[in-house]
Amino acid sequence: MRPTAAAAPRGRSPLADRTVVITGAARGVGAALARELARRGARIALLGHEPKALNAVAATLPTPSLTLAVDITDATALRRAAQAVRGRLGRPSVVVANAGIAQAGPFETTDLPTWRRVIDVNLTGSAHTASAFLPDLLHTRGYYLQIASTASITAMPLMSAYCAAKAGVETFAQALRAETAHRGIAVGIAYLNWVDTDMTHEPDQVPALRDVRALLPPPARRVSQTHGVAARLAQAVEKRRTALYVPSWMRLVQAGRAVWPSLVARRARLAFAGAPAGRPGGETGPLGAGGAADRPGHLALPDRGLT
Repeated sequence: MRPTAAAAPRGRSPLADRTVVITGAARGVGAALARELARRGARIALLGHEPKALNAVAATLPTPSLTLAVDITDATALRRAAQAVRGRLGRPSVVVANAGIAQAGPFETTDLPTWRRVIDVNLTGSAHTASAFLPDLLHTRGYYLQIASTASITAMPLMSAYCAAKAGVETFAQALRAETAHRGIAVGIAYLNWVDTDMTHEPDQVPALRDVRALLPPPARRVSQTHGVAARLAQAVEKRRTALYVPSWMRLVQAGRAVWPSLVARRARLAFAGAPAGRPGGETGPLGAGGAADRPGHLALPDRGLT
């Protein structure tokens, strides 16, 4: 028996009986958003690297769902996934490009294949996701939501790959919006700060992440709860929002992005001056359970199917 779902929002949601695709749906923000959108009556296609975790999320949903184990950097596999979603849940009206991994540490000592993988998953994977599902979104005049980050804006030291990738997805989504608006597609960008996921639990144990957070003013170090972030994302999907900031005051960072890099550089210069050999922290490799799941050989099972 499936767990009892939380009370659905009042009134009929525009997402009722619509198909929504979410990448990176096995845990964290993706899983919470899947539950929130299913409460609003959407059919959910969950894509990710962790079949067992995807199946566990699907088992909690009150609406039909489909789980597909797929590497979003594999364009062919994503096209097959799009065909499966189309055939079993119907053409999606919403696609949420949420999948992502991170690593931290000085660029000087970073493992370049890991650095490139962060770019491939976060940026190239988002582009592959949009490409695979664009025909469906054109047909449904749908909504594409790109999960970005305040890292798109702030260019934090010790997270060069993640910041570069998130800056890339921001401008990719903006370009896609300009190309497709006249055809009825809406494109949104969600700028998330620290969210309570497995990755954000690591700063106390990982020196590089601890150093990153120490550079931020106290309000920017606060962690948002996943369920609250998912509720705001769901509202953004319903309203086809162009931009969403979590927390809301982070839009002030967007307004001041021209001066932010120099302020961060000044704080970093002072903070890192006393580090051994002038190099703070250490290279982390992929962060969190999501990063661990991205390692070669982890993805091994087929899709679970319609539930």
